[in-house]
Amino acid sequence: MKSLYDFIVQPIGETYNNKTKVNGKELILNNKIESWKFVNRNAKVISTPSAFKTDIKIGDTVVVHQNIFRKFYNMQGEKKNSRSYFKDNLYFVSLDQIYLYKNNNKWHTFGDRCFIKPIENNDVLKHQKTTPYVGILKYTNSSLKARNIALNDVIGFKPGAEWEFVIDNQLLYCMKSNDIVIKYGSKENQKEYNPSWANSC
Repeated sequence: MKSLYDFIVQPIGETYNNKTKVNGKELILNNKIESWKFVNRNAKVISTPSAFKTDIKIGDTVVVHQNIFRKFYNMQGEKKNSRSYFKDNLYFVSLDQIYLYKNNNKWHTFGDRCFIKPIENNDVLKHQKTTPYVGILKYTNSSLKARNIALNDVIGFKPGAEWEFVIDNQLLYCMKSNDIVIKYGSKENQKEYNPSWANSC
């Protein structure tokens, strides 16, 4: 079983991550299938595309677009799988729908994606938990390395570029290389921000 242009993956766990445990009891965080924030984005690679050669191998874990496993209701009110659905809990994923992959117990970005850790806001006059449009580079790529932007550098990014992901219980922003517009330097005196709910994902 091999697709010409797409990876074939299956979700790791359920298709939605909308449950957590509090004091030994299961708590449902969301019951609306329309909410993309609770869609599972972790998948196992079952097959790689025939037309492309990448470093992603069968059995690797990949972080995918939020719409891959997302369900919806059609005009008749029937629950349907996404258009990525193949069969038997298997889904097609195109190259631009993979953001991160793990092999040999290490995460690697895919394509021109990178991941940024938000920074705690230390301005007492602003009632925000994070500093807007600023973060710490946590997962990089060859494009950023060529621009002399290194891991743990404090960077600035375009407004609206950040997409929330939880990777290993850490809230991170996924974006493209060209969304990073300035390099501030090292992370000295900057405190990383991680909300308590990320530890339950």
